[in-house]
Amino acid sequence: MNEQTLSHRQLFNLKSKTLEKRITDYYYETQNSSLTIKYILALRVRHQLGAEEFAHFLKDLVRKIFMNTKATRTMKRFFYYFQDYFMAPEWRALSSKVFPVRNFGQKAISLFRSLIPFARPDETNET
Repeated sequence: MNEQTLSHRQLFNLKSKTLEKRITDYYYETQNSSLTIKYILALRVRHQLGAEEFAHFLKDLVRKIFMNTKATRTMKRFFYYFQDYFMAPEWRALSSKVFPVRNFGQKAISLFRSLIPFARPDETNET
């Protein structure tokens, strides 16, 4: 079942109700979160091109995928395109779930930088 069920022509020509049904059915049949995210991202592009009916398209499905499945490479790659689908606290929790090593590194760097003033000697202006 490696075949893509929707072509680029279908993604940019079919009506929103038809695409909603096909993408939802595809996800629940295959559990392929990577391809589902790619489809929804293509529809976000369609929205940016002027199709207003695709604003926050399949929001519940996107939220379910990001919150309940293990992060794949595709999900990490396109993660920031879906920021407006989540509230701020959810977004912070998701970013630490999707990028745990990066967040650990950022926290370690901020802790290290906060300790630098204690280790650095005071400067004097004696000549």
